[in-house]
Amino acid sequence: QVQLVESGGGLVQSGGSLRLSCAASGFATSRALISWYRQTPGNEREWVANIGGKSNYNYSDSVKGRFTMSSDNAKNTVYLQMNSLKPGDTAVYYCNAMGRDLNNVPFNSWGQGTQVTVSS
Repeated sequence: QVQLVESGGGLVQSGGSLRLSCAASGFATSRALISWYRQTPGNEREWVANIGGKSNYNYSDSVKGRFTMSSDNAKNTVYLQMNSLKPGDTAVYYCNAMGRDLNNVPFNSWGQGTQVTVSS
């Protein structure tokens, strides 16, 4: 069973840093497209960053240069290091993964989300 569990959110002052984690099970992170999204009340989920095969990282313009995505395949965990945080980064952050599970069945799964609040 594919499962994604985010952690690491919290309250931080503007200019501060947080590191989010997305612990995966039921599939290999090295063989999936893994993305971070964020959502604020009343708005659609916004794509933030992703990693797909051969450590190919992509970032939205709004976070480029401040956020860094990484993965530890041995721990089957993906991270989002967020630096120079701004109040506009306040949102619930979600981890998404797409690929094939350990039984080679296609999947597209979301974690439960973790709240990030940046105070001014």
